[in-house]
Amino acid sequence: MRTVFVIFDSLNRLALECYGGTNITPNFARLASRGVTFDTHYVGSLPCMPARREMHTGRHNFLHRSWGPLEPFDVSFAEELQKNGTYTHLISDHYHYWSDGGATYHSRFSSWEFLRGQAWDPFSALVEPPAGMTSRYHPMQQERHQGMVNREFIHSETDYSLVGCFDRAFRFLDANQQSDKWFMQLECFDPHEPFMAPDRFKSLYPSDYDGPILDWPLYKRVDESPEEINELRANYAALLTMCDWHLGKLLDYFDEHDLWKDTSLVVTTDHGFLLGEHDWWAKSRMPFYEEVSRIPLIVYHPDFADQAGERRSALTQTIDLMPTFLDIHGCAIPETVEGVSLLPLLGGDQKIRDAGIFGRFGAATNITDGRYTYFRYPEDMENQDLWEYTLMPTHQKGLFADVEFEGATLVKPFTFLGDFPVMRLPAGRALVKGQGARIEDAVTVLYDLESDPKQLSPINDPTTEERLIAEMIAIMQRTEAPPEAYARLGFDTPEERLRR
Repeated sequence: MRTVFVIFDSLNRLALECYGGTNITPNFARLASRGVTFDTHYVGSLPCMPARREMHTGRHNFLHRSWGPLEPFDVSFAEELQKNGTYTHLISDHYHYWSDGGATYHSRFSSWEFLRGQAWDPFSALVEPPAGMTSRYHPMQQERHQGMVNREFIHSETDYSLVGCFDRAFRFLDANQQSDKWFMQLECFDPHEPFMAPDRFKSLYPSDYDGPILDWPLYKRVDESPEEINELRANYAALLTMCDWHLGKLLDYFDEHDLWKDTSLVVTTDHGFLLGEHDWWAKSRMPFYEEVSRIPLIVYHPDFADQAGERRSALTQTIDLMPTFLDIHGCAIPETVEGVSLLPLLGGDQKIRDAGIFGRFGAATNITDGRYTYFRYPEDMENQDLWEYTLMPTHQKGLFADVEFEGATLVKPFTFLGDFPVMRLPAGRALVKGQGARIEDAVTVLYDLESDPKQLSPINDPTTEERLIAEMIAIMQRTEAPPEAYARLGFDTPEERLRR
C-alpha cells in the first residue's frame, strides 16, 4: 500500500464547495466525489505544531504542553511506518519546522524536502531593502518586514513555494510510482496568511478596494472598512482557489497513472481560520468557533472505492489520523494512542466516540458531541496554575529562559511517558509566544449547533452542560490530564472525587 497525505494549512471548511462554500474549489469537490467526506471532523490540540504533534502521535497534548517539538517519549506514525518497512517522505514549505519549537518533526521521516520563504520565514536576505518597499503595504502589514523581503524574490508563479511543493511531489511520484510501501506527506503552508496569489487567481475575486497591498490580517477583532474586509476575504479566496488548482493537478496525476488502484489519498488541514465571522480575524485569540475547530477531511482508499461520494457523520478528530495511517499500512497501533482508525468508517458510518475535547494550552478546554459545543474557561484567566511537562524546553521561537526553570522538578506522572521522566516547569502568568496567547471573549458558553450552526446565541441548558462536563472529565482522565488541568476549570480531580 502507498499513501499520499496532503495538508493545507488554515483551511476554512465552509469556504469549500464540497462543504457548502461558494469559493471556486472544484477539485476538492472532485476528490469528495471519489472518496469519503467526513462532516463532523474536529481539531484537538491547537494551533500549528500542537496539531502536528497530534497527527504524529494520535494523542492530545494541549493539557500538558504548549507549542513544542516532538518529545523523546512520543511515538510518531512516521517512525512506526519505517519500523514496519514503509518508506516515509515529507515535502513541505511550513517554515515552523525550521524554528526551535518544531525542529524534531521532519527527522522522524525517512527523507524530507523543504521549500523556504513562506510568510516571515527568515530565509531571503536584503541588508538594504529597496526604497519604498514598506510603503507598498497596508499599515496592518508593515511590521512584518521579513515577509516583505521574501516577496522581493517572487517574480513569477513558478517562484511560489506552493508550486514548488507540488512539483517536488510529482518528482517523488515519478521516481517511486513503481515501488510499493511508501508514505508521502505533502504539506502546504497555503492558504495560511499572507493570502498572496498570482493575478490569474486574484482576478476571479474582484473587490472594490483601492489601496496598498492588504492580504495579511492581524490576529485581532475586525475593525477594517467594508472595502478592506472584502479585499482580505477575496485574497483568501484567490489563494484557496490556487490550492484547489494544484490539488487538481495531483488528481490528474492519479488519473493518468491509475494510482487509484493501489494508493490511498488523504486531504485535511491543521485548523480553520476566521475571516471576519464573529467579528474576528484568524485564530488563537478568541474562542475556537466552528470556523476554527471543525475542519475538512476527505479520504480515498482503493479498498473502499465503491463508497465513492459518500459522507460520514461520525465525530472524528485529528488524533484519528495517526492510527488510520498505521492501519492502512498494516501496522499495530501503540497503546499510547488515543485516536481511532477511520478505516472501518470508510465502509459505513458508525460511532467511534461520544464526544471529543479540543483546545489550546492556557485557554479554554472545549468539548463537542457533534450536536453541542461547550467552551469551558477558568474563572480567573490572569492567575492560572499552569505547568509544562517536557524534556524539550523550547518555545515556538527560542529556548526557555532561565527564570522559567524556577520551581522546576523532574517527575514521572503519566503512563504514556514510558520509562522517561519529564521536567515539570511553571508556565507563568504571562504566557510567551508559542506557549499561549492573550484570550478575549473568555466566557464559558454552550451552543446548540442544530438550531444555531453559526454559534450566534449561547443557550442555557443545565442538563446538557452537566452531561458534557461529565464527558469532558472522563476524556481528561483517559488523556491523563494533570491535576491542575481540572483545578483551573473548577473541577475536582479524579482522586478528589474518589475521596468524596
